[in-house]
Amino acid sequence: MSETEFTAEERAAMKERAKEVRKARRGSAKADGTADVLAKIAEMEEGDRALAERVHALVTDAAPGLAPKLWYGMPAYAKDGKVLCFFQSSGKFKSRYSTLGFNDPANLDEGAMWPTAYALTGELGPEDEARISELVKRAAG
Repeated sequence: MSETEFTAEERAAMKERAKEVRKARRGSAKADGTADVLAKIAEMEEGDRALAERVHALVTDAAPGLAPKLWYGMPAYAKDGKVLCFFQSSGKFKSRYSTLGFNDPANLDEGAMWPTAYALTGELGPEDEARISELVKRAAG
């Protein structure tokens, strides 16, 4: 495979994003994308689904002002129309772990270098949940 070819998973994500953009252009995008996000989470395999449900609850509790939406077919949370953070299941690109990622609008800057994605494996403990809540609050700041 050459560098310019995309995997089947990458092509599927691009198709999902194109569908999301077309839906928004038609004006049929809901102001609250919670139902879309929950439906996408329900499609995930059991381990990813449980993790995504917990992350969704943590994000919406920590920053209720963020708008749930789909982004490249992944549960995401936007501020002022821009995706701030997202959950990527391990099944999305056949990874060994799920990811909680943050985009440029997140206020997580710490010096000249800081993490923008966190690997999530297995069940989240209380310390993990507290860290996610703190990150989301800071990002939404």
